[in-house]
Amino acid sequence: MTEPLPPASTVELAPKSAAEDRVSVASNWKLVWWRFRKNRLAVVSAIVLIVFYLIVLVPDFFATHDPEATSAKLAFIPPQRLALITDGRPGLSVPTVAGARNKVTLRMEWVTDHTKRIPLKLFAQGYKYDVLGLFETNVHLLGTADPAANDGMHLLGTDSLGRDQWSRLMFGTRTSMTVGLVAVALSVILGVLLGGVSGYFGGLADLVIQRVIEILQSLPTIPIWLAMTAALPRDWPPTRVFFAITIILAFIGWTTLGREVRGRFLSLREEDFVLAAELAGASRFRTITRHMVPAFMSHIIATSTLAIPVMIINESSLSFLGLGIRPPAISWGVLLQEAQNIQTVAQASWLLIPGLGVIIAVLAFNLVGDGLRDAADPYSH
Repeated sequence: MTEPLPPASTVELAPKSAAEDRVSVASNWKLVWWRFRKNRLAVVSAIVLIVFYLIVLVPDFFATHDPEATSAKLAFIPPQRLALITDGRPGLSVPTVAGARNKVTLRMEWVTDHTKRIPLKLFAQGYKYDVLGLFETNVHLLGTADPAANDGMHLLGTDSLGRDQWSRLMFGTRTSMTVGLVAVALSVILGVLLGGVSGYFGGLADLVIQRVIEILQSLPTIPIWLAMTAALPRDWPPTRVFFAITIILAFIGWTTLGREVRGRFLSLREEDFVLAAELAGASRFRTITRHMVPAFMSHIIATSTLAIPVMIINESSLSFLGLGIRPPAISWGVLLQEAQNIQTVAQASWLLIPGLGVIIAVLAFNLVGDGLRDAADPYSH
């Protein structure tokens, strides 16, 4: 006769049983989140992207100068290193710079004086701006303690027209990150809609949509971008050009997701839950939107996250070549147009810093996309 287990064994099994119960009743989204937060690199990348989109919402708050303010006498000021300790005490400051025009080359030459420093403070006053169209303020994240000395602070230097590069980088972040997000959103709508119709209905609709996808994928991408962007009128305002570039990128980028959605619909339409929904009297639209699409929504999100950096690179490339967003609009590609001149880059290498923003954003999106893809895959754990 076997002896009964001691009470201690029952106590040890209780936590495991509670954990299993917690997992068994959790929703799919909660399970994805639990898996995703185990990937520390993806979580850090997500925090970086949150910071980027905070800048997108209120770039004026993070800027230190008016991005369009020009001054020939402030051209090509080198970056000033931000110090956290000033005169042995905790405090923000930057060194002063003094410049004189070279009588031979007629260029401004700047010398950094580390013995004299400009004190800075958080939440300083500067130029006025609107916050999401709700109210007006002049508070900025960083500025000089004395507003009169604001022209002496340029964290990332200035360009050939004396415009503050840090402030222009903040506004370029808003444009480039928004183009990628909006273009992918339109691509997802087109991909899910047309791919769903192709996979669920089949027949002539499937034949036509698949031939359209094959034609779009067979066309050389760069010449198509060049042709479509070159067709945009040169007198269009920056806002209209922005939306036109977004639509062009979305029109080219939906085909891959459309193929993936079609394949998933072909397999899902034979599942029992889809048949049960149809037998219950659900319309085709409701069957697709309420039952089939949510079944692989996590996959769509992961795929979309991986597509956003491609859109950002495409926009930056087109704008760099002068075929995308054009000045006076500001984007990372527009900022990098200054880097087309090798002589300028040799004398003002800080003009390449916007390229670092592209690299960080693309890398962060890819890491988050990889984390979401692994978290959404039930067979990876």
